[in-house]
Amino acid sequence: MRILLFLLSASIALAAAPGPSRLAFIKEFPGSTPAYMAIEIDKDGKGVYKEAVKDDYPIPFELDAADWEAMRVLAGKIDECKRPLESGLKVANMGSKTLRCFDGSAKFTDVTFNYTQDPAGQQLYDFFERISESAQRYLQLERAVKYEKLGVNQELLLLQAAGERGRLVAYDMYLPLLDRIIKNDSYMHMARERASQMADIIRARKAQVGATQQQSKVDK
Repeated sequence: MRILLFLLSASIALAAAPGPSRLAFIKEFPGSTPAYMAIEIDKDGKGVYKEAVKDDYPIPFELDAADWEAMRVLAGKIDECKRPLESGLKVANMGSKTLRCFDGSAKFTDVTFNYTQDPAGQQLYDFFERISESAQRYLQLERAVKYEKLGVNQELLLLQAAGERGRLVAYDMYLPLLDRIIKNDSYMHMARERASQMADIIRARKAQVGATQQQSKVDK
């Protein structure tokens, strides 16, 4: 089986950068799946993903320090959500997207757009899309683990493919599901083996990131 290339290199934490203390993103697109989604990220890079305004089961996640700082830098480049982002071009409706920047308190500024050509705006939007894709892959794997054991291996393959395309973040969220698969012999051997390889790579990556961050503190 192919090794998961998307986890082989560890992220290196960036130095604290200017930008908002917290970020949020809301996308509303009736007729799509999901029709609504919201992401909120706190000052430590810990966040939740929701598919309803009042979602009883939001998905928690935690970004790598490097990813979180990169998002804050990009938010700074759009003047902490004060800069208009709408392109003004005549394009199809792709859903209402709102970026929200908090100033360290409950106060925030937000900007809404359908389509933007602003480079920093596009990159920040893509970060949120990657978080959304990561959470949706989690939901699909969770459903298979609970209700469709024969479909678990296929969901693991889809998770692997998303990672190899660079569409995943916050990999640690998958570990509880992977460990559940590994420890339960009612799942296919192929699925358990694949889950074990994925979990090992995620943990190795996590250890490498931790060692890098610790060394950075020592160097300072």
